[in-house]
Amino acid sequence: MKKVFLSLIAVAALSFGANEAKAQTPFKSALGIVFDGNDGANVGIQYKTALNGPQALQLQAAFSNKWASVGADWQYERPFSGADGLHWYAGVGGQLGFWTGDGDGHTLIGLRPQIGLEYKIPTIPFAMHLDYKPYLGLNHDTGFHGDGFTFGIKYVLR
Repeated sequence: MKKVFLSLIAVAALSFGANEAKAQTPFKSALGIVFDGNDGANVGIQYKTALNGPQALQLQAAFSNKWASVGADWQYERPFSGADGLHWYAGVGGQLGFWTGDGDGHTLIGLRPQIGLEYKIPTIPFAMHLDYKPYLGLNHDTGFHGDGFTFGIKYVLR
């Protein structure tokens, strides 16, 4: 039931984003560091680029001592009225993970819906984000895991 519900949310968000083209993302592209996971143990790099209108694509690679992952997220962004540089976003993405913690090793595939806040500092070329990004495992680690958060700091390229 959770998989059906999350799938419907993802389809609705994508449809809404495809029809809305008024707002712009706060910057064209940025590169930074991300702390991913409920305990911040996964650290990685992240690249974000604006697409059409209020849409953005975020690519990420994160690592820990027993885990490596790559992911891509589509995001729909909107500014908060009266708060220069502050945006909210919602989106969905896919993740491919490689776990070696139990000696056997597993490849994990999952979906990551997300909702978060991003702040582009107006006077300098830096942005920060904080989001809630749960994980829906599709193969080895099937099921919903609701403890995913990420925090990132990005240097705005343009």
